[in-house]
Amino acid sequence: MKNINLTFILLALIAEIIGTVGGFGSSVFFVPLGNFYFDFYSVLGLTAIFHLSSNLSKIVLFKKGLNKKLLLTIGLPSVVFVILGGFLSKVFKSDFLEMILGVFLVGFSLLFLINSKIVFLPNMRNAIVGGSFSGFSAGLLGTGGAIRGLTMASFNLEKSVFIATSAFIDFLIDLSRTVVYYNNGYIHNHDLKYIPYLFVIGLVGSFLGKKILTFIPQGKFRKLSLVFILIIGAITIVKIIIT
Repeated sequence: MKNINLTFILLALIAEIIGTVGGFGSSVFFVPLGNFYFDFYSVLGLTAIFHLSSNLSKIVLFKKGLNKKLLLTIGLPSVVFVILGGFLSKVFKSDFLEMILGVFLVGFSLLFLINSKIVFLPNMRNAIVGGSFSGFSAGLLGTGGAIRGLTMASFNLEKSVFIATSAFIDFLIDLSRTVVYYNNGYIHNHDLKYIPYLFVIGLVGSFLGKKILTFIPQGKFRKLSLVFILIIGAITIVKIIIT
């Protein structure tokens, strides 16, 4: 545990649990929280590797729920655009990307706190568009699960099907952007000491999230998650302004 930031480890676990239960994915919490401990590009690299383990665990836990049609219509464009977003992340300065991330988090949370009934029509066109935007956001900003969750919600999937399909798509996204981020130089040797801890957190957090889902209605937890996203987004914006 030498030179390991235990507060960061704890926050990563909380992010994984909330992301699993809320249906947004842990990156919407993990990326902005990680920015308080690491530089933005290091967080992108850590997020991609962290998600590989967390999504593998979700696939195992909810493996009977995979929707193969959505895997193609949402997953394929997600992979294509996450690669594009990952390459473009090297073009912009980290402060600019953090500000965009903060604005995105605040805007997204306010939109759904004000009008929680916003949905997309469940058709192939919206699935492809939603997958493209979620992949691009994941590659550029480190998080795209919220957009993908909104897209998938329109298909009114059973809870386990939603989580399994989202996790499988996320796994493909993370596998693709890990290669791009490594090529960009975002995965640093001095950060690799966190990988074993994040791997365990991915397994434990997903397991605990699944257990919590049986006790807490997802709708109520979703509102609480949106409030958390709003607060984190606002703090991210303030941090960039005052530094």
